[in-house]
Amino acid sequence: MSTLEESSPSLVRGLLALTARELKKWLKDPVMLVMFILQPLIWMGFLGKSININALFSQHNISVPDLIPIPGSYLVPPLQGIVYVNGTLLQQFFSNVGSEVMRSTFGVADYFSYMAIGMISMIIVMTSTFSGVSIVWDRRLGFLDKVLSTPVPRTAIIFSKILNAILRAMFQSTVILMLAYILGLQLSPSFTLINILGVYAAISLVSIGLSSIFLAFSIRSTRMERPMQFISLITMPLMFASNTFFPINLMPGWLQIVVRANPLTYLTDAIRQLTIMQPNPLALAVDFIYLTAFAAILATVGIILSWKYLTE
Repeated sequence: MSTLEESSPSLVRGLLALTARELKKWLKDPVMLVMFILQPLIWMGFLGKSININALFSQHNISVPDLIPIPGSYLVPPLQGIVYVNGTLLQQFFSNVGSEVMRSTFGVADYFSYMAIGMISMIIVMTSTFSGVSIVWDRRLGFLDKVLSTPVPRTAIIFSKILNAILRAMFQSTVILMLAYILGLQLSPSFTLINILGVYAAISLVSIGLSSIFLAFSIRSTRMERPMQFISLITMPLMFASNTFFPINLMPGWLQIVVRANPLTYLTDAIRQLTIMQPNPLALAVDFIYLTAFAAILATVGIILSWKYLTE
């Protein structure tokens, strides 16, 4: 029997066994599971619903004088400031301008839908980074040394962490999307269940890249504080230096350069186009090309470093 025939079954069995262990360990900790879902839910419920940008342009915030000397118009003072100009009702104009501004600025009619998709990107980043950090506990508890002493290939250890990150990110993003829909997320008329496959593809690419590089960073750590501090350092810049909360074209010029290099920007844009916006094939292709390159580069570096550290 060839070496490949001997090693392939061990790789598959080891990968499935280690991935199942990771998922069971995660599902048996309901507090952590609830916290990962509760955090974006709070952001959506409080921040997403409290920022009602449409109301800024409503007739309640724009005062119209009772009498406006506009030639060719006729005024009706008894109607509390409602002014007809060339047959157009100003109050009706102001009632629709909020939605028009939203569509031209954010691409959707309400800010909640725009932000809710950003929360999906946030949960993917958190899930992918923390899945790599879990190997620190495996080392401290002695589990990693036990696995290394078995015939299980080293690649099964690495790939199980990456696969675990992908599956967890898919599950949590699905839950967040469902909760956002309940809270008022407005899906695009072009949205179909096939679009979900595209969403999962984008999620998988980002999860592969982030989990691989964080696994390499954490695999030699003996203290949980070091990778946790690094996660805290980059999580907020990744979120705010992207289109998670605000459109890119309204940001300062220097920040736009950073935002356009941020993989979270392309992930969020891809998910928005597949869920709440009319897809732009060219822009969507650019998003997936960038995400594929990001996943390929970071996965290659992360897997090589992880393999090196495990075999030392």
